[in-house]
Amino acid sequence: MNHTLHPDFAAQTQAVEDIIHNFDTTGTLFVKGRRNTIKTFQLGAITANVKAFRVPNLINTIAYRFFRKSKARRSYEYASVLLDKGIGTPQPIAYFENFGALGLKDSYYVSQHLSPDLTYRELVEVPSWPDHENILRQFTRFCFLLHEKGVEFKDHSPGNTLIVNNGNGTYSFFLVDLNRMAFHDSMGFDLRMENLKRLTPKEEMVRIMSNEYAKLYTKPEAEVFESLWHKTSEFQRKFWRKRRMKKKLKFWKR
Repeated sequence: MNHTLHPDFAAQTQAVEDIIHNFDTTGTLFVKGRRNTIKTFQLGAITANVKAFRVPNLINTIAYRFFRKSKARRSYEYASVLLDKGIGTPQPIAYFENFGALGLKDSYYVSQHLSPDLTYRELVEVPSWPDHENILRQFTRFCFLLHEKGVEFKDHSPGNTLIVNNGNGTYSFFLVDLNRMAFHDSMGFDLRMENLKRLTPKEEMVRIMSNEYAKLYTKPEAEVFESLWHKTSEFQRKFWRKRRMKKKLKFWKR
């Protein structure tokens, strides 16, 4: 099994390898998803978060061997880039790739486990969340920082930003689920708004985000809102249309 370990964890190489080799039978289940499984493990004084990516289909098995980096490797490398840019994400520890005769079989991304106070999703689902508008405005400034540093987070959806309350009205933000990202020398206005369209279907939240983003950017607030709300509405329309189509096509499963 190929692997790369962060230099800061070199002294714990054997312990990390043991976690991966015993992944199926040990650890505490954190998320059991349709596609991936996440478990937590004690690693010395810290808790390690291990994401096991499912065995890819035959085409991707070959592609990940010869043409593309695995999701685990991308997650590790992108986390390192984010930290170098001063952008929050859990500390990367290692990635592992298990190759068979045809190509990639399974892979694992190991990072430090973070226990947030909330995610962006809570801001969407719980409008009465304490300090809601302040958190939303600070999150918008975090998004602006991403864009200024050329980071296009392609999975910029409600559950993928962890939020930690620092006290005294300030918050820290950490990106997770990192395997789909792009890095640019600069990001134009249209791409910036495109990158934010999946976050919330609520017009009142889009208005607050547009107001805060416009304070930092060279566009009037009305133009920011018009663009972001148009892209958000189109995304929601297509999302729910796709959901309805899937429901109709899978009627036989009822």
